[in-house]
Amino acid sequence: MTDVRAERAEIDSAIAGRTIATAFADTVGVQGENPAYSDKVGIPEGSTDWRTLSWNELRAQGLSLAAALVDLGVQPGDRVAIMATNRTEHILADIAAQHAGAVAVSIYNTLSPSQVAYVAGHSAPTVVFLENADHVARWQQALTEIKPLAVVVMDPGAPVPTVVSGDALTWDELVARGESVKAARAAEVERRWRAIQASDPVTFVYTSGTTGNPKAVVLTHRNILFETASTDKTVNSDGEHIALSYLPYAHVAERVLGIYLPQINGAHLYLVADPKLLVAALGQVRPTRFFGVPRVWEKIQTGIQGLLAMETDEAKQAAVAGAMAVGLEYVTSLEYGNTTSPELQARYDAMNAAVLMPMKAALGLDRVEWAGSASAPMPLETAKFFAGLGFSIYDIYGMSETSGAVTACGPNAFRLGTVGRAQPGIEVRLAEDGEVLARGPVAIDAYFENPEATAELLDADGWVHTGDIGVLDEDGFLKIVDRKKELIITSQGKNISPSNIENYLKESPLVGHALAYGESKPYVVAILTLDPDVAPIIAGKLGVEGSLAELAENAAILGIVGQAVEAANERLSRPEQVKKWKLLPVEWTAESAELTPTLKLKRRVVHANYAAEIDALYQN
Repeated sequence: MTDVRAERAEIDSAIAGRTIATAFADTVGVQGENPAYSDKVGIPEGSTDWRTLSWNELRAQGLSLAAALVDLGVQPGDRVAIMATNRTEHILADIAAQHAGAVAVSIYNTLSPSQVAYVAGHSAPTVVFLENADHVARWQQALTEIKPLAVVVMDPGAPVPTVVSGDALTWDELVARGESVKAARAAEVERRWRAIQASDPVTFVYTSGTTGNPKAVVLTHRNILFETASTDKTVNSDGEHIALSYLPYAHVAERVLGIYLPQINGAHLYLVADPKLLVAALGQVRPTRFFGVPRVWEKIQTGIQGLLAMETDEAKQAAVAGAMAVGLEYVTSLEYGNTTSPELQARYDAMNAAVLMPMKAALGLDRVEWAGSASAPMPLETAKFFAGLGFSIYDIYGMSETSGAVTACGPNAFRLGTVGRAQPGIEVRLAEDGEVLARGPVAIDAYFENPEATAELLDADGWVHTGDIGVLDEDGFLKIVDRKKELIITSQGKNISPSNIENYLKESPLVGHALAYGESKPYVVAILTLDPDVAPIIAGKLGVEGSLAELAENAAILGIVGQAVEAANERLSRPEQVKKWKLLPVEWTAESAELTPTLKLKRRVVHANYAAEIDALYQN
């Protein structure tokens, strides 16, 4: 039986006295002129070139920018907000904030102006980094309500906003300021990053709640250092670390994998600003490690299946099918508790060399030594498809409030259809109602300025209540089977509050009830009902008569409902927006079982009763 206390003590001993800032300095000392981050900013479209910073350049520029932030008046503990795509300036802004003693807060690029205003008002950043004109527009409302010391705009052509107080700077102006003051401010910058304690916050990650307002997860240096050390033991992946970073840095997974883990262990990260460019980037980079949310794996799967379907040579089709059958058999033999016979190993090696490896090479995945998935459960059929290519995609489970992973599959212990076992030094168990509970140094101490939500998250014994329902098998592998709370996680890994969407939809008097759906799906859909009292009145004004069922099919009524959906979408971020919807010809009542006696929505009943309608919204 695993001794969690011994594991925890071992990891604590390894990270004692360290912060991410000191780990970063150590990494730079080892990596030096090796490449650290590459991106395509300023590179002509179609070029295979990348803009690259070495580890030495990354740290030197980060410290110079930290001097500029200190010169602007940033104080230890201040928040610095960053809204930008994955580019080296985002990384540099993050590094600068940390070395100035501040807390970096990456914010989703898709937040609506009102959502930005909430996050800005809650975190009160003293400096705001924005990438482009779209981001400036999203921040206009917030900038009239908060008073940052400075707003910095990265793109040369983007307008610099007029702020109520403080400086409005271009990125180049901030860089120049850093160069001019770095000698004078160097000692103070040095003092600040060396004064950081392991218990100090390194970032806030804003995560959606069922009420609609996001909560600020406060992650400390110890949280992240323990998480990365624990994950290293699970991953057990030596060798060259080359990876793609394409998910938002506002997401805990990408923040850990794309910012902190490389600074702690060293790596070469290729930054992809637009996930639509991921497939092309894969072919150029050929990473050794690849992390994708389920939707990314599903898209790759769809592309492969499309190419296979176009193959007219039946012999080639049969060869691929046969090779993938061997691949699945081989990966299954690697699962925990199984063994791989010499005969199967030989068959797999032959098929891999002749068929599977060329297929993986065509995708740019031929060098991948570790492949992971998280943020939403990986569909078993997708996991099995990639197993057919000889890929073991290691499913991971966790949340922002646990610094990322608390359970994970890895090369030494995985089981398809599960999210693995508890990571070293972390405890996982099930409550009486099946809720997954986790405890360990990766868990946060509190949300920022939200004691009520903190009390709901953490119990007196330090267990994090995840809100997920799970099952543990006899070997300790966890399977997530349901969600206790109403939060939706799309296949892209975006946390979404359905009640927030539904409340906006129901602001139209014509809409009686609404259900937003999107769990493990690529986009959000909604099914709606008409208000039985208001619909006939509005219909009458339009000169339309009929029952609710008939009104639900009327073009004029559908047009008004469509306008209500559009109005709701204007107030929602892109991932939250309703892409398709269906107006039902019925009324939901307590008697019809969709509502409780107090008229609350019974989600599971609606999901079951209207499964066909929901599925239809994801067709074509």
